[in-house]
Amino acid sequence: MNPPRVQRRPWLWVAKGLISGGLLYVLFSRVDVERLWAIARTASWTWLAAALALYLLMVVVSAWRWGLLLRAQHIVARTTALVRSYLVATFFNNFLPSNIGGDVIRIRDTAGAAGSKTLATTVVLVDRGIGLLGLVFVAAVGASVTARAADTIGPWGAALLWVGCLAGVGVAVPIIMWPEGVGRMLHPLKALHQEWVGERISWLVTALAKFRSAPGALGLGLVGAVVVQAMLVGFYAAIAFALGVPIPIAHLAILVPLSFVIQMAPISVNGFGVREATFSVYFSRLGLPLESALAVSLIGAALMMVFSLTGAVAYLTAPRGGAS
Repeated sequence: MNPPRVQRRPWLWVAKGLISGGLLYVLFSRVDVERLWAIARTASWTWLAAALALYLLMVVVSAWRWGLLLRAQHIVARTTALVRSYLVATFFNNFLPSNIGGDVIRIRDTAGAAGSKTLATTVVLVDRGIGLLGLVFVAAVGASVTARAADTIGPWGAALLWVGCLAGVGVAVPIIMWPEGVGRMLHPLKALHQEWVGERISWLVTALAKFRSAPGALGLGLVGAVVVQAMLVGFYAAIAFALGVPIPIAHLAILVPLSFVIQMAPISVNGFGVREATFSVYFSRLGLPLESALAVSLIGAALMMVFSLTGAVAYLTAPRGGAS
């Protein structure tokens, strides 16, 4: 298994580095660094260990969800191999200056068993889409719970999130139910390369048709996505408990998904700076100090990076042949 190649665009990485570094500089210039350090060094190791345990469980559930979608395509992959692949993907997501390196690993690890990179890519993209739906659903639930307590995302925040969730379902259902229509929509692309593009469109249509025949897998996958997002919220809640930061879990259910959506914008190095700015703005609206926001965000990022080192071990010891 070879590592994914990262496109060499030095000016792009320099720009991302400047944005991440600039945001962190502005944020640190507005905090009492001694107070920030005092908050961090009093962290409960028990709660931090609980956060890491939740993150591990989240990876296992994520791999299980991925396996569900693979089985819906009649692709055989051992759960242990999928967990290993997911750990490696987590490592590359955290240590490459790109947020797609992990997906490349997952595609490569299942392309052999799938018999097609297009099919493996389709499964990963469907998995991503289901994960995004789960993310918006958790944020909508959190916004609904906190709607009467505080105005943190605006009076229409919860309604907009529910509309976004329903819109996502409204887009996904026709794609799954009418794959032939997707094929017809993509048909003009054959003008680029009749044989190559046509073959990939055929793989895509066939894969979508198989998903249509496996609604149970898609439903369980969505449940798994909600559970994963809930665990991610629990991960940050455990960090907040470790630091003694009094932020309600319902608010974290809004903030954590929101920060991950914002980090999807390719404007920073692995979300650094952007994530901390999002936490800072939200914490300030709750009347919580900026130091607490930075402590929760940075320690969360640090724990993820420490945990993802297990992916480096999994990568170095991985047997040849991928997740099969």
